[in-house]
Amino acid sequence: MLIHYISMYIEYLEVERGLALNTIMAYRSDLVSLSDFLWKQGIEDYTKIQRIHINLYIKELYDKKYTPRSITREIASIKGFFKWLNINNFIQHNPALSIEQPKLPKRLPKVLSMKEISELLDVNMTIIDKAILELLYASGLRVSELSDIKINNIDLNARYIRCIGKGSKERIVPIGKKACNAIRKYLKEREYIIKKYNLNTKFLFLKENGKKLTRQDVYVFIRGLGRNINKEISPHTIRHSFATHLLENGADLRVVQELLGHSDVSTTQLYTHISKKRLKDIYFSINK
Repeated sequence: MLIHYISMYIEYLEVERGLALNTIMAYRSDLVSLSDFLWKQGIEDYTKIQRIHINLYIKELYDKKYTPRSITREIASIKGFFKWLNINNFIQHNPALSIEQPKLPKRLPKVLSMKEISELLDVNMTIIDKAILELLYASGLRVSELSDIKINNIDLNARYIRCIGKGSKERIVPIGKKACNAIRKYLKEREYIIKKYNLNTKFLFLKENGKKLTRQDVYVFIRGLGRNINKEISPHTIRHSFATHLLENGADLRVVQELLGHSDVSTTQLYTHISKKRLKDIYFSINK
């Protein structure tokens, strides 16, 4: 049964590749969906899967109005899985080898101006929310990295954070004075929560009830914060803004790559396009 090998592959991604939980769950969802489709087509012997069967599945995704980006992710999941099956000699040929990806329109991520960031930072908010926002903008952390920070991963005197990014890669990220001061204020509140609930936890950010701050908690907070400037934003918007503002102020591309935890500099180069677009927008708004 194909589902048996899907379980083995997911275990491989988790144990050997060390991928993030959300990535692993996405892979599993995609592959289980493929397995269900093949079963409905009467294909129970995984060694009999041909390229035409995968093409039919992809066609069904298009018929169901999946976005090109979602289909691209599904194809990436399928190609990775069948490559693994082939390398481990579970199948003799790879039916997904030459499957083509749909062309994706180039989308520049949303970025806030420095003025808009300042307006957000001036909003009246709780001590923990202030610490979260200051840290996100000072470090460019992913939301999952922020929620997983442990108390011993941060050195406020040396002003840096040690975080674990994608692929379990560790990196050191410096943080500014304002973020450090906001975290120091929050730590007093955290200590009160620790004593109140008699907790023994290493996680830095805790909710008022003593539970660990989740990714969803941060999303809800940032989304609500955006209403103050009439913008739909997410934690990733703050990350994009962090990178763009660094480049606009002369930071080296390779340094920004390291700070963001990008394995490939081409991913970071996207922000140079954002900066160019912003410069054009400013120029034409002045010279109308």
